[in-house]
Amino acid sequence: MTTPGAAGGVPGGRPVAERRLHPVTPLRRAWAPVAVLVGWAVHDPDGTQRQLARLTTGTLLIALAVLLPAAAAYGFFSWWFTHFAVTDTELRIRTGLVFRRTAHIRLERIQAIDVTQPLLARVAGVAKLKLDVIGTDKKDELAFLGADEARALRAELLARAAGFAPETAHEVGEAPSTRLLRVPPGVLAVSLVLTGATWGTLVAALVVPSVLWLATGSVWTVLATALPLLGAAGASSVGRFVGEYDWTVAESPDGLRIDHGLLDRAHETVPPGRVQTVRIVEPLLWRRRDWVRVELDVAGSSNSVLVPVAPREVARSVVARVLPGVTVPPRTALAPSPRRARWCVPVWWRGYGLAVTDAVFAARTGLLRRSLALVPHAKVQSVRLTQGPWKRARGVADVHVDTGANRTVTARLRDAAEAAELLRAQAERSRTGRRDARPDRWMA
Repeated sequence: MTTPGAAGGVPGGRPVAERRLHPVTPLRRAWAPVAVLVGWAVHDPDGTQRQLARLTTGTLLIALAVLLPAAAAYGFFSWWFTHFAVTDTELRIRTGLVFRRTAHIRLERIQAIDVTQPLLARVAGVAKLKLDVIGTDKKDELAFLGADEARALRAELLARAAGFAPETAHEVGEAPSTRLLRVPPGVLAVSLVLTGATWGTLVAALVVPSVLWLATGSVWTVLATALPLLGAAGASSVGRFVGEYDWTVAESPDGLRIDHGLLDRAHETVPPGRVQTVRIVEPLLWRRRDWVRVELDVAGSSNSVLVPVAPREVARSVVARVLPGVTVPPRTALAPSPRRARWCVPVWWRGYGLAVTDAVFAARTGLLRRSLALVPHAKVQSVRLTQGPWKRARGVADVHVDTGANRTVTARLRDAAEAAELLRAQAERSRTGRRDARPDRWMA
């Protein structure tokens, strides 16, 4: 929650000590004016080339002599006028060189705090603190702090959010953790090689430009098509390997901690009680090795991957940690769609399945790339039944379950009578689940 205003003391008149970011921060912020010029040049390369052709060497030197000190001054003053303070009830961040902005982040609204270190930040010994706050889509952040200071501040904020007294919160330190799994780099590399998306984008990057060259003979058309496709292929293989390298999941009282990254290190937290949906994804080429990928939908958080690749039984044990009391239904427990559904979706109807337990609504989709979505009953916000004229003629319907993360899980092509009963029963299970659910608490 952000509101304009000025920093001051807490209610009652007690002053609050304000702190500044790390002195290396101006170097990062000084690039902002330069980035604006680079963005303009990329947006209009022809205009940029014409403008540069008109300039003499002396004019360019004068422009650089003005731009570089101006960028340095902007970086310094934006850092100088940025302060933050931790009060008894909130984290207060004051920013703005001309227009002042004060963010008041209530401690009880904090659901996750991530510590990230880009490559250059690791070299400089600093880190970025990102805060997930309930009710906001954009993360507030403190960039940059000393690496040790960032970890200490994170521990203090989580301790205060958990209810520790302000005078003792800074002494609590980081909660202990127990490692649940670590993904070996070799396993990660093999899993990416066996992912269909990697090969699909690579084949497209080779075939599509070749066809365009035969059809048009234009080098620019080929480059404009080939470069984005090659970039997509790299992002789905090398990019994922770099981002998911040394993936480690540990359990602590403040949630599941995730550490990963080869160049940029990230220390993330899956907040307790905020997971809305868990998806267990099984690509076709992984089945022989019995590997799966676990993805998440977390309300108000950008965390989306829990386990990039792991044996099925290991993944099940991790899911049981993030969804206490939930057991992943086995394949044999998933009821398939009726055979008449083949007239609605030929062949692919075989990939649909449904299982409803006392704790979870589980729907499977996909034939080549299977995905099993698990929604705890307490996280269901609404239930809908849809049935078009063709499905109505075949006696089938879809049941949609909406969650608090603005996502929908769908049980497709169910028998119409079964779908109507599922709609009624799921609404009742959701009400009972929310009533009996444990409150979302830090360090419970």
